[in-house]
Amino acid sequence: MHVHLPVLPILVPLLFAAVMLLSERRGIVVQRALSAVGLACLLAISIALVAVADEGRITAYLLGDWPARLGIALMVDRLNALMVLTTTLLGAACLLHACGGWDRRAIHFHALFQLQLAGLNGAFLTGDLFNLFVFFEVMLIASYGLLLSGGRGPRMRAGLHYVVFNITASTLFLIALGLLYGLLGTLNMAEMAQRAAQADPANLSLIRAASGILLVVFCAKAALAPLYLWLPNAYARAPAAVAALFAVMTKVGIYAVLRVYTLVFGGLAEGTPAAMLADWAWAWLLPAGAVTLVLATLGVLASSSLRMLVAFLVIASAATLFIAFSLGTTDTLAAGLYYLVHSTFVAAALFLIADLVRRQRGGAGDTLDRNGPLRHNALLGLLFATAAVSVSGMPPLSGFIGKTLLLDAVPATSMAWVWTVILLTGLLTVVALARTASQVFWRAQPWPDTTPVPAPPGRAHVAAAVLLLAYGIAMTAWAAPVLAYAEAAARQLQAPADYVEAAHATRPLLREPSP
Repeated sequence: MHVHLPVLPILVPLLFAAVMLLSERRGIVVQRALSAVGLACLLAISIALVAVADEGRITAYLLGDWPARLGIALMVDRLNALMVLTTTLLGAACLLHACGGWDRRAIHFHALFQLQLAGLNGAFLTGDLFNLFVFFEVMLIASYGLLLSGGRGPRMRAGLHYVVFNITASTLFLIALGLLYGLLGTLNMAEMAQRAAQADPANLSLIRAASGILLVVFCAKAALAPLYLWLPNAYARAPAAVAALFAVMTKVGIYAVLRVYTLVFGGLAEGTPAAMLADWAWAWLLPAGAVTLVLATLGVLASSSLRMLVAFLVIASAATLFIAFSLGTTDTLAAGLYYLVHSTFVAAALFLIADLVRRQRGGAGDTLDRNGPLRHNALLGLLFATAAVSVSGMPPLSGFIGKTLLLDAVPATSMAWVWTVILLTGLLTVVALARTASQVFWRAQPWPDTTPVPAPPGRAHVAAAVLLLAYGIAMTAWAAPVLAYAEAAARQLQAPADYVEAAHATRPLLREPSP
């Protein structure tokens, strides 16, 4: 079982999805039970994967023992093991919220949910760019079903925009893959790293053009300016459990940038003309991240609904990560990885809290431009305040730790403007969240006697939000071991030769093709 551990985060959700499709007629209780068992198995696998990765070695796994050019190569290191565990923990909370009743209204919800997890885990674990495209599509197709299921009106329009945008990005992805395969003769990332380092200088312009197309695709997935316009409306219109799960999808694009542009382009090419392949990308991403952070913060200030505000906070967190990773030091990478996990959980929690507020606010819903009544405002206010303190970077929660680590690690040459951007946008975020709390909770009106009182928040709905906030509190209480793991992952990421060596250690992986 230990040998086959890398494939299980993909295989287990796929098997459970198939079983759920075959057992849908047995009722929602059976579907929920299967989903719970599947998540429990996946959680155990994810923890085991992190334990193996934390030993420091990089593991290569070939499905069917096929050579990488013909089959799927999976690679496990500290970074993607952390991403798989983060996705699983997030999925557990989202599933708990959905089982509070929304899953009854969504066709094939539980099967699509498992397919979404399989696509996410596959995107993190694959060692091949073509299979990254395949897992992107698995993830996206499942997300289309989750977003559009049971929807109408505004959600259908936002969903169709989301579908069209992602299909366009996928087309560009295929074009980039075709160009890179023609130039390098492989799409296995370990081999590409070697061949890019030894590339003919005459081909470098074409390789850079192909890598530029690939960068546009990944930045579109990660919602970097100006490619973020699709995200706010789609996430704000999505059902709460789906929007919370989508909080990790922008991180897939960020992960892809981090993996490809530290390993494939420039990772092994120091001192050669090919080193410029990655340098130009990071040089462009740093100011783009800063611009995106400013625009996203202005979007937070201008939001007219609580869900739209959270959607812009997702963009702001992605922009902060681009700044951290573009600075390129071990400490900024480690701080970014810590912040990545924190921001995923707190954004998802805010989506669930926004749904609770909407349900308890009557006709006012989650709008911020008018006052309205609110039931159970003490409970909901406490949940929102905890999430707001964390997402804005105020002490003492994990958001404060993540931003403090990042600011402390900024190189002196970039300190003035990076500190200015992050601190100013943080202050504006605090202002926006304080205004929101005042409008929704402090100024809440008494419930009208003539209006039917809404049902109290479901236990599953509240428990899901509390669980996500508890993850952040745990990251605060055990910040030292989490950060130690993040620092080790950052050092491993900065040693691409170890990744390539691990790929070579598996006999068929880099075998030359037969003449």
